Parts: sequence; C-alpha cells; structure tokens
Amino acid sequence: MINKTNKNQERLVRHKRVRNKVVGTNARPRLCVYRTLAQIYAQIIDDEAGVTLCSASTLDPEVKKACEGKTKTQQAQLVGETVAKRALDMKITEVVFDRGGYIYIGRVQALADAAREAGLKF
Repeated sequence: MINKTNKNQERLVRHKRVRNKVVGTNARPRLCVYRTLAQIYAQIIDDEAGVTLCSASTLDPEVKKACEGKTKTQQAQLVGETVAKRALDMKITEVVFDRGGYIYIGRVQALADAAREAGLKF
C-alpha cells in the first residue's frame, strides 16, 4: 500500500524545530509567517509576554484593495511592507524571522525581503 505523506504535518515538525531556537523577546520580537494556498499572514509576537504586537495579511482591508490583480508573490511583498510599517510605527526596528517551517523561497522570501527594504532589521 502507498502511504501519502502529510506535508503540513512535516511542516509542523520543522516549525517546532525552528521554534526551539527562535524566541521573540521584548527587545527583539519574532516575525512569524503563515501561508495558505490563497492568503499569507505575518505577525510580530513578543513571546515573553505572549502578545501579538502587530499583524498584517492579505485579508486586511487596505492590503486587500492593493492586492487585486497581483500575483501571490507581489501580495506577499505588500504584506511584508505593511507589517514593517506597522512595526516601525510601534518603534520596533529589530525582529527575529520565523519562517514557520516553510522553505525560505517564493512568497516567504518575498515577504522577508520587503520587510527588510521597508526598514526592519533581521
């Protein structure tokens, strides 16, 4: 019998392995990325306090309007710029990047690069 692997379960295993090393502090919170087939989400989290400081996704009203007619990679860039602007408004300049168990390529990389260009330091 052929057993089909559950790719999301494998991603969660990778994510746990990454989370053992990557911890967001008050001075340097964690930029966490989650993606689905249609959407991409980014949050900046202070793990010490257990609080989400700011977030952005393709479902936010201001981002959703700008995302119309764009590719998924371009949408990820918009989300990266938006989350970086919101973080800079809260005086957050340095973050730790948590790729969420995803391979650092495509949309995840586009989001990270756009956040860097907007002023966040990884």
